[in-house]
Amino acid sequence: MKRLIPSLYVQSIYHIDLDELIAQGIKGIITDLDNTLVSWDSPYATPKLVAWLEDVKERGLRVCIVSNNKRIRVEEFARPLNLPCIHGARKPVRGAFRRAMQIMGTKPHETVVVGDQIFTDVLGANRMGLNSILVLPIATKEWPGTKVLRSMERIVLKGLRKRGMIPWEE
Repeated sequence: MKRLIPSLYVQSIYHIDLDELIAQGIKGIITDLDNTLVSWDSPYATPKLVAWLEDVKERGLRVCIVSNNKRIRVEEFARPLNLPCIHGARKPVRGAFRRAMQIMGTKPHETVVVGDQIFTDVLGANRMGLNSILVLPIATKEWPGTKVLRSMERIVLKGLRKRGMIPWEE
């Protein structure tokens, strides 16, 4: 159960305190794509996301998108943003997280994983000894397989809320 607990739980990527990450020695952000950066069916970054990513880069943080989605989806999204990406990651399997750190040139203690799913993003990060930031999913429309995991996530989140680890009601 411990591996399902995120280091931090925020409403969205825009609620992440980048200065705090830098103060903690974080140099790289591994981020999920679908329902973390944009809704799962959105092909392009929003202007708000582009501005956030520019701010992240200006602060000296590196970013790598790691997604379980298909090559065409992930690469076509990442290319205009000039971001490295890994598709078909099979999260929570560790390999993609290792490759992302290699691409960014970061070590585990310098890397944080940001994502909207406990059983892929948080579990994968925690298995690697990485900090994890769980964000609320951007949209309710999702891939059918994800919907099954969401029902299990609700049970975990309810337990976290009871322990006071989630500061708001969804």
